[in-house]
Amino acid sequence: MDIIKPRTLSGFMELLPADEALFDGMVKTLEDTYSLYGFTPLDTPLIEASEVLLAKGGGETEKQIYRFTKGDADLSLRFDLTVPLARYVAQHSGELTFPFRRYQIGKVYRGERAQRGRFREFYQADIDIIGDGSLDIMNEAEIPSIIYRAFTKLGLRRFRIRINNRKVLNGFFEILGLTDKAGDILRTVDKLEKIGTDKVAKILTDELGIDKERTESIIGFISTGGDTKSVLSSLEKYRGKNETFDTGADELATVIRNMSGFGVPDDFFTVDLTIARGLDYYTGTVYETVMSDHPEIGSVCSGGRYDSLAEYYTDRKLPGVGISIGLTRLFFVLQDKDLLNREYPSSPADVLIIPMTDDIAPAVSLATYFRENGIRTQLYSEKKKYKAKIGYADRLGIPFAVFLGDDEIESGRVSLKNMKTGEQLSLPREAAAEAVLGGIAESAGAAIIKA
Repeated sequence: MDIIKPRTLSGFMELLPADEALFDGMVKTLEDTYSLYGFTPLDTPLIEASEVLLAKGGGETEKQIYRFTKGDADLSLRFDLTVPLARYVAQHSGELTFPFRRYQIGKVYRGERAQRGRFREFYQADIDIIGDGSLDIMNEAEIPSIIYRAFTKLGLRRFRIRINNRKVLNGFFEILGLTDKAGDILRTVDKLEKIGTDKVAKILTDELGIDKERTESIIGFISTGGDTKSVLSSLEKYRGKNETFDTGADELATVIRNMSGFGVPDDFFTVDLTIARGLDYYTGTVYETVMSDHPEIGSVCSGGRYDSLAEYYTDRKLPGVGISIGLTRLFFVLQDKDLLNREYPSSPADVLIIPMTDDIAPAVSLATYFRENGIRTQLYSEKKKYKAKIGYADRLGIPFAVFLGDDEIESGRVSLKNMKTGEQLSLPREAAAEAVLGGIAESAGAAIIKA
């Protein structure tokens, strides 16, 4: 029989156990954070009818989708979590309670060119708040607090949430008489950080046919800098010229004014008029989050307000606001930058029980006792030498080992070894359980990301 060389497909990330524990820790942290804000978990199918996923149709999405047939069915793998959410809400709107708050952490698939830090299979971690007919703007003010709490819980200490409002940008373009080109301008402005001001200006003039004076006005407007207060103040001179602009400026001010009350410190957010989120999808507040020490990475969390979530599936108006974290890419970047905390508990068990007698019944009983008391326990029953047994615990990073020989069985005690310190104590099983629980409690609050 020929041996097939094992390999992982390009663009698909596969982790070894220690890294998988870190990744799962990130997932758990986000799940706990989302639950803290009253979001309900949702799990939509990986496979949808192609007509559902491609309702909007065309463009790069259709080129990147993994599409196949099974019998007469035309099927596709989901390429994000938002389109399935739209289908779900439209399909079950009569059974849901609004505002509907959901989180979903799951894999999506895009057949794009695999490159460093970009994957064809990757996890997204999304939250969305969906209204029925309307959705209060306070939801848009709450979203940044969730971003802040999630990233600080992961261990990030230096990041900035950048906020804008699409109505401000669209209103400004209307003031300039460029309403018909607003979508194209937004998609161009969205490329600013990647290609720079000069290239953005060139596209505006050469490709979109915007005259030099209005191009300079656009560049000058989006380049408005300074602290949050000064950027908001700079918008005042445009008030009264356009209703869309005025609405956007009011919404932006409301969001900013309420973020502190939601627990976001002032130095963790800023108004940035360059944030456009080039998709036509967004209609109001937009967010992007960047790591302060690694701006070259780009946004690690983005999203915003949209007014027609499910317009392709229902006539019902279902506005919403949401964010998405590209979890696989974020993990890769943290790994690549050596920002993952290698001291984070990654062992599959809290204690390894090593029987030292042929009769392992007492060890089995002890393992059951530990598990009943909430201790993750492995029983090592392999016929190996002592060095191999203790080496197994060491390689897996199991913090405690218990030895159970004739002396321990006779005395009703166990030998408990702290694998990190080397300290070994003879204790009753109850005291041993308390010692293990106390030891793992000390490391329970470890951050996943280095401070």
